[in-house]
Amino acid sequence: MIRLRELSNKVMDVYQILSKEFNTFQSKQGLTCIEKCGACCNNPDIEVSPLELLPYALHLLETGQALKIYDDLNNSETAAVCLQYRQTSLSGDQGYCGMYEYRPGICRMFGAAGFKTKSGSATLSVCKPIKTSVPEKYAAALIATQALSHTTMTVENNNRYLAANSENEKSACKPPMIDEGRQRIAQLDYELGEKLMPINQALKYALEKILLSDFYACSEGDNAAA
Repeated sequence: MIRLRELSNKVMDVYQILSKEFNTFQSKQGLTCIEKCGACCNNPDIEVSPLELLPYALHLLETGQALKIYDDLNNSETAAVCLQYRQTSLSGDQGYCGMYEYRPGICRMFGAAGFKTKSGSATLSVCKPIKTSVPEKYAAALIATQALSHTTMTVENNNRYLAANSENEKSACKPPMIDEGRQRIAQLDYELGEKLMPINQALKYALEKILLSDFYACSEGDNAAA
């Protein structure tokens, strides 16, 4: 159990760094999440690793909720949408996160982030609600990101620059990459961090790991006391 707690602390440390990196980029580009929007949370295809939910599983254990949530997950095995999502609209596109402080890494990185195309060049991934809300800012950020993938770039109708040779300019529009963020989490523990699975299954897996470890820890304590 001590190892799992130490691992959880390391995950939260990485989360703080990732949150800062992605929030900084999104704020600079004006591509922040829309208030009360829960469209991505309502997506049944979200996959995370059990490692991403280890901190939340430990929190549930420490607050006496682990067994209840585990039973809820067992009784809702057909549910695809994250059980920690609290929807506030009939469509499900509005709501809030019930585990926000401990939300997985993908939830911290999604919205506006970078990814690599098949050719290896960087491009920008922005969720539909944000693109629809601020199309001009999305277009500007996309152009800037794609321009950074080339050694030379030109901008029509103005001569602001011919090449992206300023590190400050690069850092201002280069998006943090989701794949790199996920790798930084996974490398903490490949057993728990490498495999992705539906979010509810990942939480169930993490809880099983925590509950089993806690059971053995309590058994050892009882034997020592005897």
